[in-house]
Amino acid sequence: MDFDLTDEQRLLAESVNRFVSDRYGDFEKRKAYRAEAKGYAAANWSAMAEMGLLALPLTEEEGGFGGGPVETMLVMEAIGRGLVVEPYLATVVLGLGLLRGAGGPPELQAQVAAGEATLAFAHQERQARYDLHDLATTARRDGDAYLLDGAKGVVLNGDTADRIIVSARLSGGRRDRTGIGLFLLDAATQGVTRRGYATQDGLRAAEIVLEGARATLLAEDALPLVERVADEAIAALCAEAVGAMETLRDLTVDYLKTRQQFGRAIGEFQALQHRAADMLVATEQARSMAMYAAMMVQEPDAAARSTALSAAKALVGKLADQLGKEAIQLHGGIAMTEEYKAGHYFKRLSMLNVLFGDVDHHLRRVVAAGGLPD
Repeated sequence: MDFDLTDEQRLLAESVNRFVSDRYGDFEKRKAYRAEAKGYAAANWSAMAEMGLLALPLTEEEGGFGGGPVETMLVMEAIGRGLVVEPYLATVVLGLGLLRGAGGPPELQAQVAAGEATLAFAHQERQARYDLHDLATTARRDGDAYLLDGAKGVVLNGDTADRIIVSARLSGGRRDRTGIGLFLLDAATQGVTRRGYATQDGLRAAEIVLEGARATLLAEDALPLVERVADEAIAALCAEAVGAMETLRDLTVDYLKTRQQFGRAIGEFQALQHRAADMLVATEQARSMAMYAAMMVQEPDAAARSTALSAAKALVGKLADQLGKEAIQLHGGIAMTEEYKAGHYFKRLSMLNVLFGDVDHHLRRVVAAGGLPD
């Protein structure tokens, strides 16, 4: 595997990091963005569209840049560094990934790329835990459309998205791997009830109830597509975690250099230096796994790809948890105050750890597969 970035990728990374530094360098700005009606800044979303970030996965023929998993990794690392609240994961990685994979409406893809529409993927259900094939939501045909009935939980950006992509059963039992379809509906459609809320990390999600909601079919037998896009999302989450870990580590080291105890900076004590060094090692280990995840997303063997992404998610989740707890302990009580940044990074890392499966879930998947692919 070649882990060296191209000149174009380096320019992309510099551009995104500059944008995040400008818009999120002052932590008070993030609080202001979260207070806006949608829970993020419309001006930032428009700026991301102008930079081409929302069109990143689209081909040049589709008006995009033809970016792949590595480009997504670079963007998500920057998002992690700044604790960006705009719905990039929900709209671009998940929503646009599913739309493109299912051959969804080109005009909607263009609207997303231009920042004129946002998306949400309503898939998770209460009884499913993290099993992507466990679906109780049903779809029944009604003329040239379908009527959806069911309930979805923790739908990222689900309270403000313009369009919602919904997974539902066309046939079979609740845990069958076949008979799963993908559907597209307008969020304002009759029969759609959304209850929005702030997640622990300050972002937004929703519980969605569907009662005869009218939708159009995007794809039949869609589980392989859902699993592939979920793996792409896992790779993106690993990259975001690395960005957040890097910033939280730097915050901690800076604090150790300035906090005085017994007439000297506490960073001069060797025991704390060792713990700071462990945080550096954890960050670099996580970075290596995030790069591995980005490379393995394109693995043609679905089983090998899934196992590799589970291994990456499990290790990055474990390392992020260790680093986050070290950061909180080394800071002391100030780390958990609302005014200080460290606690917010820890909350985001905790949320990243459970999205699309926690450490235990992914470890079980790796064990069941017999270990990593050769």
